[in-house]
Amino acid sequence: MFFDDTILDIVARAVVLSVVGIGWVVALIRMIGLRTLSKMTNFDFVVTLATGSLLAGAVQASAWTGFAQALLAIAALIFCQYGLAKLRRGSDRLENAMQNGPIFLMYDGEFIEEALAISRVAKSDVLAKLREANALELGKVRAVVLETTGDVSVLHGDALDDRVVEGIERP
Repeated sequence: MFFDDTILDIVARAVVLSVVGIGWVVALIRMIGLRTLSKMTNFDFVVTLATGSLLAGAVQASAWTGFAQALLAIAALIFCQYGLAKLRRGSDRLENAMQNGPIFLMYDGEFIEEALAISRVAKSDVLAKLREANALELGKVRAVVLETTGDVSVLHGDALDDRVVEGIERP
């Protein structure tokens, strides 16, 4: 790609392609916004993983066509994510089709067995999240929610405002 000397070419490709590839991704993120790397939905998560994988492929490209194809694929993914995010904001149907809704794993200090079974989450995992959130008494745990991103939110305290859990599926 750059030099006839194999070692020099490998070093040059690694440096130049890495800098150009990272610069490309940063430019796209600046153009589209920070949501590009969020994991708000499962689609966002997949785009983030795919972007990293494509960037790794671009950096390892041995021909300009492979490098350009990887950079264009990154742009296509990010613009697709941008477009779908805009469409999702205006359509509940598309929103529901693209992602699972959050689900209660616990409510008012009680485990919801059906939700644990549906989501394939073990009680031990929920207990670990409770410890992580410094929930000291099960009776003060208002809710544990498996979010659309796969994160687990622990809501504990004396009261729970219904607006915080609006729209969460109750099995």
